[in-house]
Amino acid sequence: MRIAIIYWSSTGNTEMMASSIADGARTKGAQVDLLPAVQSDYSVLEKYDKFAFGCPPMGDEELDDSEFLPFYEQIEEGLAHRKVALFGSYGWGDGLWMREWQARVKAKGALLFEEGLIIQEDSLPKDDECRLFGERFALF
Repeated sequence: MRIAIIYWSSTGNTEMMASSIADGARTKGAQVDLLPAVQSDYSVLEKYDKFAFGCPPMGDEELDDSEFLPFYEQIEEGLAHRKVALFGSYGWGDGLWMREWQARVKAKGALLFEEGLIIQEDSLPKDDECRLFGERFALF
């Protein structure tokens, strides 16, 4: 099985999460590629079986609209019936961006894996938690 982990990271925290999630998925035999959102496009839908998307909240707990959201909106319609995981780190708020993102993914007909993995920046690193998330996603 092939998994694309596509992320945007302003501080490097979400990128670290992506790397640990990839490590966990690989321990379960998955072929995993880490892809910055800015280097990804609609063609990823043809190459992978599962998708993990990572983005921290920006502004008023919203997905980054400079790089991540333009990419995500481009592929969003193609996520129906696909297995999708969400993750991101945050420094403020209560996770509203993740709850709204989960609802958006479900509304497009994707098969959402668990709840999105969110880690508050002052509690990073959480490598074990991210690796276990990746292991479970690989088996999903």
